[in-house]
Amino acid sequence: MKVEGGLGKRIRTRFGQRASLALAMVLSVGLSARMPAQPPSPSFIASVTDRALPAALEELTAFLAIPNDGNYAEQVEANLTWCRDRFTELDYTVIRLETPGQPLLFAEHTVDPELPTVLFYLQIDGQPVDTSAWDQPNPYRAVWKRKNEDGRYTTFDRDPADLDPELRLFARSASDSKGPAISFITALDILRSEGIAPAFNVKVIMDFQEEMGSDDLPGAVAANRERFDADFLVIMDGTRHVSNEPTLTFGARGIATVTMRLFGPAYALHSGQYGNFAPNPVFAASRLLAAMKDESGRVLIPGFYDGVKLTEAEKEEMNRVPESREAIRAMVGIAENEALGDSYQEALQYPSLNVRGLRSGWTGKEVRTLIPEDVVIELDMRLVPETPGERQVNLLRQFVAERGYHFVDSIPTEEERLQYPKLICFTSSLGSVPFRTDLGTPIDRWLTAAIRRGLGREPVRMRTTGGSQPMGPFVNLLGLPAVSLRIPNPDNSIHAPNENLRLGNFREGIAECLAVLTQAVPGG
Repeated sequence: MKVEGGLGKRIRTRFGQRASLALAMVLSVGLSARMPAQPPSPSFIASVTDRALPAALEELTAFLAIPNDGNYAEQVEANLTWCRDRFTELDYTVIRLETPGQPLLFAEHTVDPELPTVLFYLQIDGQPVDTSAWDQPNPYRAVWKRKNEDGRYTTFDRDPADLDPELRLFARSASDSKGPAISFITALDILRSEGIAPAFNVKVIMDFQEEMGSDDLPGAVAANRERFDADFLVIMDGTRHVSNEPTLTFGARGIATVTMRLFGPAYALHSGQYGNFAPNPVFAASRLLAAMKDESGRVLIPGFYDGVKLTEAEKEEMNRVPESREAIRAMVGIAENEALGDSYQEALQYPSLNVRGLRSGWTGKEVRTLIPEDVVIELDMRLVPETPGERQVNLLRQFVAERGYHFVDSIPTEEERLQYPKLICFTSSLGSVPFRTDLGTPIDRWLTAAIRRGLGREPVRMRTTGGSQPMGPFVNLLGLPAVSLRIPNPDNSIHAPNENLRLGNFREGIAECLAVLTQAVPGG
C-alpha cells in the first residue's frame, strides 16, 4: 500500500529507504503516531539527522530562493503560501491571521489534550538586500563557499555527498531566520516519518515582518488570545554565543532612542571674525555628553540604574558562560573595557547609554574655518525589564534640563535665541521592550536537558542578549516563559551582505529541534 498525496511523496523522496510498509499503513488509515516510552536516544537522533540532512539542505536552498522582504506584500504572500502548504503536509491545522498590516500564519497539532503545549515562534522575513554589495549574483540564490587558507571564502559547486560541517551556505535569511525554521520543520518531518509523536502539543506562529518591528504581532495575540494559550514559548531566532556552542538565551534588552540638537548661532560664522565671541555649540555638546558618564563608563544620570539588583546566585549562574573579558577585548580590539559589572555577562544586565552618531560642521576635504550653527547627537539606550524606556528617556531629559537648557520643538525663534543661552531640541522614540525569563525555572531545565540529550553537550545559557528583539511586546503580552533556541554561527554576517549559515550549525539545529520536540515538558 502506498501513501498518496504530498506527504507520501515527501516521505518517499526524503526518507524512502526508511518509509516502511507499516508506517505507510499507519499514515493511510489516520492512526495516531506512537508515543515512545523513552525519548529517542542520542544515537538515534544523530542517525536520523544525518539521513535527513541532504534533503533538508535542498529544501532550505529552495526556500531561500523565495525573496522575503517584508516591505513587499507579494513577497510576504509567497512565503506565507509556502509555509501554509508545508505545515498542511505535516497534517497541522493552519490558520491565516489577518492584521492591519501583513498577515501572520498560525499552525497547531494536538497530540493529546491532556499534555502541555509549547508555542514556537518562527521568523520568515529577512532584511532588505543591496545586490551590489554581495559577493554573488543574487542574494536569494544560495551559493556554497569554503574557507581558504587566507581566511577568505570561495564559491564552489558542492557535491551533495559533501557534508563537511565547515562549509557555508551564503544567502539572505540563511541564518536569520529561514535556516532555523527549516531545522524545526525538518525535525517535524523526521518524527512523522518515524511515526513518533511530539512529547507535547505543538503550536507555531510565523512572523513575516519581524525585521520591520513585528508591530502587528501583539494585536494578533490580543484578538486571538485563546489560540495562543501555551505553557512555554520557544523563539527560533538569534545567533549563538561567540563560542559557537549550543545556546539558550533567556531574554533581550529593549531600546529607546533620543535625538538632541544643540543650537549655536543662527548661521555658521567665520571663526576668525567671531572666535572668542560666539560660543561654539560643539564645546557645549562635549560638556553635556561628558557629564553623562564617568571615565569608568558608569552612567551618571541620577536613577538610571534604579531597580537593577543582581544576587550572588544570579551572578554565579550567568558567569558560567564560557568567556572572559580579556578574550572579548582582544576580539573587538580594545585595551580596556568599561567597568560596569564584574564580567561581560553582568554588564548586559544593566541599561546602557550610547552615542551612536554626531554631526556638526565639516571634515576632511570639506573642512571649513567656521563656528557651526548646531550639533546633532544621536543616542540609544538599551533597556532591561527594571528600566522601562519612558522612565529612562524622562531621566535623560531631566538631566539635560538641570544643566540649564531651554527646550524648543524645532528651530528656535529669534526671541528665543536672544533670551536663552542654551537651546536644545529633544526628541525620543521607544522601540523594542525588554523581556526576561529566569534561569533555573522549568523551561530552563526542560530545554537544557533536551539539548544535552540531543548533542551530548551542555548549552551556553545566557540570561539576556545585548541586542533587542521586536517580539518583546508579544512575549510580555503572552506572559509565557520564553527562551530563544539559537542555531546560527556567530560569524554569520546577520543583516549584512554575505549572510551565511555554517552547515554544521544547521545539522546541530535539526538535532536540537528533534531533542526538544521529544523531551517531555515538566508536569506533562
